[in-house]
Amino acid sequence: MDNLTRFYPEVRFGGFTDVDATIAFYLRVGALVGSESVLLDVGSGRGRAAADPVSLRRMIRTFRGRCGKIIGIDVDPAGSKNPLIDEFRLIDTDRWPISDDAVDLSICDNVLEHVEYPDAFFAELRRVTKAGGFVCIRTPNVLSYFGLASLVTPNELHARTLARIHNGQVDEQDVFPTVYRCNTRRKLRRMLTKYGFDHYVHGYESEPSYLSFSRIAYFVGVLHQKLAPSLFKICLFAFARKNHAQHGCDISANATD
Repeated sequence: MDNLTRFYPEVRFGGFTDVDATIAFYLRVGALVGSESVLLDVGSGRGRAAADPVSLRRMIRTFRGRCGKIIGIDVDPAGSKNPLIDEFRLIDTDRWPISDDAVDLSICDNVLEHVEYPDAFFAELRRVTKAGGFVCIRTPNVLSYFGLASLVTPNELHARTLARIHNGQVDEQDVFPTVYRCNTRRKLRRMLTKYGFDHYVHGYESEPSYLSFSRIAYFVGVLHQKLAPSLFKICLFAFARKNHAQHGCDISANATD
């Protein structure tokens, strides 16, 4: 019996656990998507999710055909090969190739950790999102043990480390440098408030698949997943809605870890 089945026996029925982070995130994203919605996939990449072996995960994160249009933007031209989007646009300047107030919902999935200038990033999210539109963010929490380990691991070793953790199932071209400039609950809340979004930010943790190389490490990871407070969970989820009023630059004094 492998670690996953031993500690999460429900995986035998459908291939996913009750704490699957991808399912939890995209279920809420899907609840915000209408049949006419224009979606923006920020950092869309090559669409590796299309090859997810779990059919439910593939289904709930595939919005093509379920909304008005899904546009992918990325600094990597390989994004043009993404089968999950209707249209790809290359980011080649500081300004995203999207018109003002054009997007009903933006998805930023494992992107924020690579953003060197968070102010510029959230200013663009504000610009392209319609009044009342949504932003959905999933990103690693730098205060978690996973985030701290990634922070101290040189970027040039990330691909090799991830490949070892995932039994070689990581393509080096899908691994980008991380900077973690906005990867705590406090910083993420402050930035969303600053740029005029109502928001809810919380920690979430899935099964510790990255610790499968060791039964003992996996067991410790399971304990962390079940017992760790939100502040130290592996992932941060943020769901936000653009205020109708023009935003100011005041940062909420109540935004704390």
